[in-house]
Amino acid sequence: MVRVVLEIDTQLYRMLQESAETHQLSLEEECCRRLAGGERRSRYLQALVAELRAEDEQRRAKASR
Repeated sequence: MVRVVLEIDTQLYRMLQESAETHQLSLEEECCRRLAGGERRSRYLQALVAELRAEDEQRRAKASR
């Protein structure tokens, strides 16, 4: 298994979490909403979405065993 480690700006991460809660979305959905909404494209957000998807896939794979 490949492990991906991201260095995340704490303030930006908290802002994303708060925004996700405000919009009643998961953190991944909030990132996707921002990316799809034409907001400033961010490699950070794209990397975070990829990591969240990978984690979700791992959880689902473990749950289906």
